[in-house]
Amino acid sequence: MGAVAVSDLVVRYGDVVAVDGVSFSADAGEVVAVLGPNGAGKTSTIETLEGYRRPTSGSVRVLGLDPVRDGAALKPRIGVMLQRGGVYPGMHAVDAARLFASYYDAPADPMETLARVGLEGRVAKTPWRALSGGEQQRVSLALALLPKPEVAFLDEPTAGIDPGGRRVIRDVVRSLRDDGVCVLLTTHDLEEAEKTADRIVIIDRGRVVAEGTPSTLMQGTGTDIRFGASPGLDVAALATRLEAPVVEERPGDYRVEAEPTPTTVAALTAWLAERGEPLADLRAGRQSLEDVFLRLTQDADPS
Repeated sequence: MGAVAVSDLVVRYGDVVAVDGVSFSADAGEVVAVLGPNGAGKTSTIETLEGYRRPTSGSVRVLGLDPVRDGAALKPRIGVMLQRGGVYPGMHAVDAARLFASYYDAPADPMETLARVGLEGRVAKTPWRALSGGEQQRVSLALALLPKPEVAFLDEPTAGIDPGGRRVIRDVVRSLRDDGVCVLLTTHDLEEAEKTADRIVIIDRGRVVAEGTPSTLMQGTGTDIRFGASPGLDVAALATRLEAPVVEERPGDYRVEAEPTPTTVAALTAWLAERGEPLADLRAGRQSLEDVFLRLTQDADPS
């Protein structure tokens, strides 16, 4: 059994089915990103794993334990990063870290943990309400690291964080993985998921619609070319030049329904060059994670 195991999980709120038979697992030393649009059921799934909700049916196990029944034994072994940190507004970051550390028998050092997420000196002694949103996020991450967790649940860890802070959090997540910690994170930042996760689970309408490594999920069919350019290109004229259908899927994002041969790619770039159009991106036979996510979550049958 993996560090995290979800089997046929169903969560209902009255007549509303929030989670409808979700199954997946995550192992020690693995980073798994759970993705999904708002209302997809990912938060209900994670909260069930954390022991905050009971399954309507199915089962979840964390480190082989039932998060509700065995909560007292499990809580010292997991770290939970909440999107809204749960810290008293007037409390300094260092005092919050010391308070949370006092909840555990053998916690990590509070000051070293704050330094690990890039919060030292003045920032560590700043009240929570005076910290930036990104700094608050990093304090929340530090609090989740204090129990030296075997499983870490991270909710939107990079939300509202600047590029420097993102790099720090990415490094922390990688170090957790290297230490054998199972990291389960939720995020709306698809680029971050692509860079950070070993495996991705996409949930929509309460069901798993895709699961795999980022590279596996992004493998194209080999029969299309995707590129970025100015919105509103004359796709009919381009289709005539390429002798293949061209679709503007979103403003500035285009798909050519043709084999990505050197001849076709050369014709595409030549057509853009003739019109002074810069080529922002070119993916021959390969999708972006955003392409995959939008296709799976927009095209799913709502019935």
